[in-house]
Amino acid sequence: MKKIILTAVLALGSFVAFAQKPSPSLLTPTNHALVLIDYESQMAFPVTSISVDQLRNNTALVAGASKIFNVPTVVTTVAEKSFSGPVFPEVEQFYPKATSNYIDRTTMNTWEDVNAYKAITGKGKKTLVIGGLWTSVCIVGPVLSAINDGYTVYVITDASGDVSKEAHEMAVTRMVQAGARPITSLQYLLELQRDWARGETYKPVTDLVKKYGGSYGIGVQYAHDMLKH
Repeated sequence: MKKIILTAVLALGSFVAFAQKPSPSLLTPTNHALVLIDYESQMAFPVTSISVDQLRNNTALVAGASKIFNVPTVVTTVAEKSFSGPVFPEVEQFYPKATSNYIDRTTMNTWEDVNAYKAITGKGKKTLVIGGLWTSVCIVGPVLSAINDGYTVYVITDASGDVSKEAHEMAVTRMVQAGARPITSLQYLLELQRDWARGETYKPVTDLVKKYGGSYGIGVQYAHDMLKH
């Protein structure tokens, strides 16, 4: 009888231990680098696959999340002075140009720019999270190239946009077929937080959500103010 009980306890302990082990495919603050590509004025003007105000909010969630969790991040632009213009204020807020070493390119494919390539691969992470404009050009290029070089790549689909809904969707389909993993901006933030008991980042995360998280942010604000939660 004792042997049966002991076996049951060990089995239960193994089950609990297994249940508490997260999947290695989940993102953590230390297992990846973030690449923010061409969040610039001119690149946003023709975007119709997502409203630009929603795109800006989603970009803020991603940039803010990476800053809160100290994720190694590369910000790159294309023809900033001659054509595409300045980066979104939502990027500048968390990664000021004066101190963040933006990498300006002429190449549409970030992976083909020597300085950008060195900056990204120099982070030493074999998992990359990428978002930017446009999905079918400046995101497809580095995503397919990085996958070809053996990287695991996540694409933040709602923090990317294109000149048409079809262009965006076909680009995402093409990348997923090649092995890319789609993720959304709020999902990215919450996957990094993962546990609300992590008090060090609880307030910065909920403050970010209240400002840029749409209806979810309003819900968090309500819970804080009305339910004292």
